[in-house]
Amino acid sequence: MTACLFDLDGVLTQTARVHNAAWTQTFDEFLHQRAAATGEPFQPFDPGPDYNRYVDGRPRADGVRSFLASRGIVLPEGAPEDPPDADTVNGVGNRKNVLLLQRLRSSGVEVYPGSVRYLKAATAAGLRRAVVTASANGGEVVAAAGLESLLEARVDGLVARAQGLRGKPEPDTFLAGARLLGVDPTQAAVFEDALSGVAAGRAGGFGYVVGVDRVGQTDELLAHGADIVVTDLADLLDGGDRAVSARSADAHHPNAGRGPA
Repeated sequence: MTACLFDLDGVLTQTARVHNAAWTQTFDEFLHQRAAATGEPFQPFDPGPDYNRYVDGRPRADGVRSFLASRGIVLPEGAPEDPPDADTVNGVGNRKNVLLLQRLRSSGVEVYPGSVRYLKAATAAGLRRAVVTASANGGEVVAAAGLESLLEARVDGLVARAQGLRGKPEPDTFLAGARLLGVDPTQAAVFEDALSGVAAGRAGGFGYVVGVDRVGQTDELLAHGADIVVTDLADLLDGGDRAVSARSADAHHPNAGRGPA
């Protein structure tokens, strides 16, 4: 491995919970309004399974489309410039972004200390480093977190839209990150906390996929293609005693024995 491709929210920065809170508020307000208009019972967005299954790691519009489809709801696509009060896929996504920015400005951006340690160690070892995130606010979050000097390249939601890259679980954005660093995917390791992101790393043929389990979904990360799962990137620096690999998983696990050592 000569390069590292890091997801941002939930891997390097503690913004996944801020995203989750913004999505929860957005969808609950939408579902409340829909229930009042249609007479259907209100069923709130679940910040656990719903977030991890339908939203985490995906571009905003894909997250809106995926979650609403799970409820049998179809909205017009609209356009990326739709106002946040528009009842379109893009409008709901932009509503979430307004709430996210409000929360980030009020609470700031926290990093995972173990991830900063790992980034510094990777830099010292001469590994190439890029961040690959579905967030259109990737640049602002990286800057606010003070990580700019540790990352050489960035592929975020704005880059993906400009270049027509498909979002995770498709591998397009990670492949773009590898191109920016000038490395073959087989020489790059992907670091992801989202199920969709791990699947993207596996689909792109990357040399190694590290799942980062912040919410208790080790089995799911392995099932989606992670070669190893850690609770913090510092585990990779401390002997890996707390890591779970595909090879060490139960023999009946779908990924048992798969993946490079």
